[in-house]
Amino acid sequence: MHVLVLASQKGGSGKTTLSGHLAVEADQAGIGPVALIDTDPQGSLSHWWNARASSSPHFAKVGLLDLGAALAQLESSGVKLAVIDTPPAITDAISQVVAHADLVVIPTRPSPHDLRAVGATVDIVERHGKPLIFVMNGATPRARITGEAAVALSQHGMVAPITLHHRVDFAASMVDGRTVGEVVAKSQSTKEIHDLWLYIQDKLSRLTRDAQIRPEFRPNTFDLTALLSLSEERADSDADVETTPEPPAPSDVPPAAERRTPIERRASFAPHGGAERRAHPFGRRSADRPQ
Repeated sequence: MHVLVLASQKGGSGKTTLSGHLAVEADQAGIGPVALIDTDPQGSLSHWWNARASSSPHFAKVGLLDLGAALAQLESSGVKLAVIDTPPAITDAISQVVAHADLVVIPTRPSPHDLRAVGATVDIVERHGKPLIFVMNGATPRARITGEAAVALSQHGMVAPITLHHRVDFAASMVDGRTVGEVVAKSQSTKEIHDLWLYIQDKLSRLTRDAQIRPEFRPNTFDLTALLSLSEERADSDADVETTPEPPAPSDVPPAAERRTPIERRASFAPHGGAERRAHPFGRRSADRPQ
């Protein structure tokens, strides 16, 4: 049995919605039996599953202290994949779940607040030596900050080549226990979630060396769509500038430490400025920094 954990200490990152969607996609791809596990005390995933007409994927509400035993029981009963939703903001709780993971998915929205919060989750995953994938979630189409956020995240791990964009149908589909693919089969949101699962499925098969879960068609991980889109945005932005400003006089040129590109300025996302903060895009504490 393989264990996929969705973790983020930032509330509102979309863990619960993504957990349900990925579990359904895995089940429809024939990976099953698939089990959803809700370790969040708020129980949002539980409410979604209780409203669901279909009995698959299977569901288990498990306390953190019983997680190890529950996973062993699911494996003995023939479950092939367990997808675990984690609570936000509780470090010890997330750490206990991550310890069981074969792969950790960290959804994050492309905003400075979300990027600052990601560092603590990355620390937990690295502490347990687990592989991770960042998923850009709730992105605005053609927004420059999405590409810049991906650049910042890529310094700390793999970023999924599929971006989930902010659309009403994606979240609204969870109201009655379904996913967007079960509500609107041919929507753009459905395609994005399907492509994301295909990428994660391929990643899991490689990490666990399990040929049985290898997708029939491996995704092209060198997807240039996002890069081309970002290039078009920059071209459009440049086209809006009618004149090129004169370069500053030599005496007015700022020191090298202050000359940063837009991506570098965005990537730092330092809440208080400081050279130490700029060295860590997520505002993570340095190991030798006084506490």
